[in-house]
Amino acid sequence: MIYLGADHKGYKLKEVIKNYLSGFGYKFEDLGNKIFDKEDDYVDFAEVVAKKVVKNANNRGVLFCGSGTGMMIAANKIAGARAIVGFSEKIVKLSRQHNDSNILSIPSDFLKEKEAVKIIKVWLSEKFSKEKRHIRRIKKIEKIEKQK
Repeated sequence: MIYLGADHKGYKLKEVIKNYLSGFGYKFEDLGNKIFDKEDDYVDFAEVVAKKVVKNANNRGVLFCGSGTGMMIAANKIAGARAIVGFSEKIVKLSRQHNDSNILSIPSDFLKEKEAVKIIKVWLSEKFSKEKRHIRRIKKIEKIEKQK
């Protein structure tokens, strides 16, 4: 399942992306915001999406805010979340191959609709390489998370 979340800065792009995801045959759930609210806080949506994503290794999350950074920071506070800011096809491809990223944060103020669609499509289709060095590094991250 793909879980979506957006604050006021990412709301419009999230609504557009939902149409693309449906067209590509992806199953998704919109966890909010479900209305445009200029006063909402990105943290609320990042948290709820990240908590859903980490429940199942096959889940993914796509977040939308102005810079993508606030959403990424908040999502990464949830153990098991590996959120990245996706600003190019190359970076999202590497984030999947090397880091097994499970949450993509889209910087809505900096990407055009077509760029965002391409980036999301690449990120959703790319697989984790399962190379030993990358597995070792993810296990180290998990060890840090357990220290909290």
